Amino acid sequence: QVQLVESGGGSVQAGGSLRLSCAASGWRYFMGWFRQAPGKEREGVAGMNAGGSPRYADSVKGRFTISQDNAENTLYLQMNNLKPEDTAMYYCAARSGGSWFSALQQYDYNYWGQGTQVTVSS
Repeated sequence: QVQLVESGGGSVQAGGSLRLSCAASGWRYFMGWFRQAPGKEREGVAGMNAGGSPRYADSVKGRFTISQDNAENTLYLQMNNLKPEDTAMYYCAARSGGSWFSALQQYDYNYWGQGTQVTVSS
C-alpha cells in the first residue's frame, strides 16, 4: 500500500511560481502529477517512467519540472510562469509500471493523493 500526501498549493498571480510536494510511503513506484479543473476531466501533467526522461503534457512543457528526492521519498513539481489556465486541483499518483507511453494516463496509476489546490489569477 502506498500513501501519498501533497502540499504546496496556493494562490498566485499569473507569471508566478509554486512548488508542489508529494510525500510518499513506499518508493518502489513510478510517480506522476495530474490535475483537474472544475468541469473538466483529470489530465496528466508530468510523469516519471522507466526510460529516465520525464514526460510532460504539451501545455506545461518548458514551464513545469518534475523531480524526485529518493532519500526523502518525495516527489516535486516546480511550476513556473503560471497561467490562469493552470488553475486546478493537483494530484500526486503512483504506479507500478514504468511505461513512457502511459506516463500521463490516469488508468495506469494505482494510488492517488488527496490533492492540493492551485489557483492562478490574471
